[in-house]
Amino acid sequence: MNVFVLNSGRCGSLGWIRACGHITNYSAGHESRAHVVGPARLAYPDRHIEADNRLSWLLGRLDRAYGRDAFYVHLLRDREQAARSFAKRRHFGILHAYEQGILWGADPRGDALELARDYLETVESNIRLFLRDKPLVLEARLERLEDDFLEFWSAIGAEGDREAALAELAKRHNASRC
Repeated sequence: MNVFVLNSGRCGSLGWIRACGHITNYSAGHESRAHVVGPARLAYPDRHIEADNRLSWLLGRLDRAYGRDAFYVHLLRDREQAARSFAKRRHFGILHAYEQGILWGADPRGDALELARDYLETVESNIRLFLRDKPLVLEARLERLEDDFLEFWSAIGAEGDREAALAELAKRHNASRC
């Protein structure tokens, strides 16, 4: 069984995957195939845990490849905190791509916080719609990460160093520096 940590970004996905690195019966990766195109884009090894916010734009393909046979985590963060974090990163990364590619023609001088809120609403809605018929789903929140990770650990039958995984969750990863 594969595991996909679906998320918007800016919600703890890197820390989640680093914690998963202490699981011995699964491999784990963060955006490990983001650079790949075509059918190979979703060709993850068996028993792999992947977090990649770009998967929210590939949900139809993800459904065709894994459908109801995978375990899905919907990783979330307080919407306003996530929006503020994204607003600091307006000119690069996924928010820049959303503004200039998806919203094509959006005013680059517009309100960054409003743009970030719109991005989050779009991505989280896409993920919720995708998950509506999936039997193996866990909603996890950055605000209760340790408890949700322990539930996840149990749900997937994880083996490994649970204490080291929890210690990894306590660290800040990929914090906004701008």
